[in-house]
Amino acid sequence: MSFQNIYQGKKVLITGHTGFKGSWMAIWLKELGADVYGYALPPYSEMDNFVTSKLADHVHHLEGDVRDGAKLKQYFQDVQPDFAFHLAAQPLVILSYKDPVGTFDTNLMGTVNFWEAVRATPSVKAAVNVTTDKCYDNKEWVWGYRENDPMGGKDPYSASKGCSELITNAYLESFFKAEGTCNIASARAGNVIGGGDWAADRIIPDYFRAVKEGKKLEIRNPFATRPWQHVLEPLSGYLNLGAELWLKGKDFSGGWNFGPEDNTNYSVKELIDEMLTLDGRGGYIIPEQTQKMHEAILLKLDISKAANFLKWKPALGFKETVDFTLTGYLDDLSEDGNMFNLRSKQIELYTKVALNKAINWAL
Repeated sequence: MSFQNIYQGKKVLITGHTGFKGSWMAIWLKELGADVYGYALPPYSEMDNFVTSKLADHVHHLEGDVRDGAKLKQYFQDVQPDFAFHLAAQPLVILSYKDPVGTFDTNLMGTVNFWEAVRATPSVKAAVNVTTDKCYDNKEWVWGYRENDPMGGKDPYSASKGCSELITNAYLESFFKAEGTCNIASARAGNVIGGGDWAADRIIPDYFRAVKEGKKLEIRNPFATRPWQHVLEPLSGYLNLGAELWLKGKDFSGGWNFGPEDNTNYSVKELIDEMLTLDGRGGYIIPEQTQKMHEAILLKLDISKAANFLKWKPALGFKETVDFTLTGYLDDLSEDGNMFNLRSKQIELYTKVALNKAINWAL
């Protein structure tokens, strides 16, 4: 009965289903009995979760670029989905410095094209744009950002995600306020980790690449503090939010934060130290650097809104988060067994943890 059984038998369209979070969401929705449709670019590599879990055998899959608004809108028209989740994006800070034009084009116009497709497809009753905690104008203060804090960003990626939030709010105020229109929201989460993510310039994929190559990991910003989450944590929030939009409508519109508890933010170094405690392989070095591209040092989210109104909270503590992540990567590295089933088993285990903690969506 997870998520009040709302997704059973529903058509759910995900943009970015070949990506890390999108592929995990597609697997979870399949386990919930949804008919899943995906629209995305090809996966980056043969190690990606979409490929190793053979997700194309389980969902309807169309390759497409969210910058192609006409193609995306036509796919919505063909599918006539009940739900839509927008996860397609250029998701990397470092890459945004190398390709700012592509980053802004994808993350801004991709958002516009998503909402235009939703607006043109009356079958969609609930839709969520997934952004990031980096959408906030980060002052690196010690308290968490709330949903009504200003958007911003010093790097192209963060700025593009702040813009994506502004675009979503403009569409909400301009086109989705009236009763009978789609119920829409945005979801913001922190640094998400878990098996199946092999993107460049991310700390956990870099750690396991170093392990595979018998090298020590180089840590750029060892004392940068992040709201680390296992991938299933924010996904439970997105699915929880989608279900409430379906059931209760516009009371759940707007922005929502999904992050760890306030006192559970850890540094990059602490994350890798915990991984080494559990895994015992590898190591790291902290190189001297004369010049760095800007990356925030301290970033926290205030999840009070989700806790109070959605009755959502994280199910995993820090050590459990690292343990779930390690298990996912060991499954990747073993190259043995049915990866789709292994991911499904981890979703089942996570759901049991949430149920034991009486978290609302799992009851």
